[in-house]
Amino acid sequence: MHTMKRWEMNDIGRAALSLNAAVPIPEPGPDEVLVKVMAVALNHRDKMVIESGRGLPLAFPFTPGSDLSGCIVKSGINVTHLAAGDDVISLFTPDWHDGLRPGNARELAYRTLGGFYPGVLAQYVVMNPAWLLPKPASLSHHAASTLPCAALTAWFALVERGHLQPGETVLLEGTGGVAMFGLRIAQLRGARVIVVTRTGKVQAVKQLGADTVIDRTTQDVVETVLRLTADKGVDHVLEIAGGEHLGQAAAMAAVGGKIYLIGALEGFAVSSPLEPLLFKDLTIHGIGTGHRRALEEMCAAFDANGVAPVIDTVYPLEALPAALDHLAKGPFGKIVISVGEEVVST
Repeated sequence: MHTMKRWEMNDIGRAALSLNAAVPIPEPGPDEVLVKVMAVALNHRDKMVIESGRGLPLAFPFTPGSDLSGCIVKSGINVTHLAAGDDVISLFTPDWHDGLRPGNARELAYRTLGGFYPGVLAQYVVMNPAWLLPKPASLSHHAASTLPCAALTAWFALVERGHLQPGETVLLEGTGGVAMFGLRIAQLRGARVIVVTRTGKVQAVKQLGADTVIDRTTQDVVETVLRLTADKGVDHVLEIAGGEHLGQAAAMAAVGGKIYLIGALEGFAVSSPLEPLLFKDLTIHGIGTGHRRALEEMCAAFDANGVAPVIDTVYPLEALPAALDHLAKGPFGKIVISVGEEVVST
């Protein structure tokens, strides 16, 4: 076989998205590797890039998607640490290896796969080997594909920036990929977990072991959290919605608490009353995924402790539009596109 399938866009918008079934399989250069893509996990960011471009310098034809798990099939002559047969996952922000994020006060660094760089929704991709790291041995390709963005985002917030300690309280908003990884990570670190969701998902969250589940359709979230914590508030808040939800997070946070700004489902402009931010001595962390070193440490911790993602549904490559529709409705955990494995919906 000398051709492959690849999702492409020749313009911005869902209408411009098409599956090209006659793309030549690329050859790796001397410093590159050819990866057979086995699975790709979708993020809300991917949907935004497809529909709006997010102001990124997309080079058409553009392939979306950032999070892959796959297998090396060929290495360039200068590549020594990756060889055919090695299972790998991608780095969401491939230029960020450790320390502070690249960029400066004027130029914000948002150089990600499936955005600034071409994406991975294809049967094969050529990549810089520095943009890959070993797949956790304990996870399937479906499961491992969920790690580069959603899992790392939750880990970078709670562990890398938040230094989450046993006995502390974590509040998670929703049941998407980042929130469900937040649950797994908080449990791993011995923290107490409060999850805010809607009626239809309450029992499913309880079955995953959350200490408390608040039904936002029937309960006042802020008052319920304050009552549950005897007015202390929570130590950590994964703030995924954006918009005015920052104010709600500040209201629920404990004195000295930490809020992690992650998502923008309710808008890119956030707002909050000033008083709780000032008089609770709150720390607000902006979380734009994380760096390679944190991903390596997270993968080691997941392997050592048997941590696995919550996967809502696995779709075949051809069903990307249906997967994007599902993503828009709010999945329970992650949506995965199976590229090289048999599709098993979970």
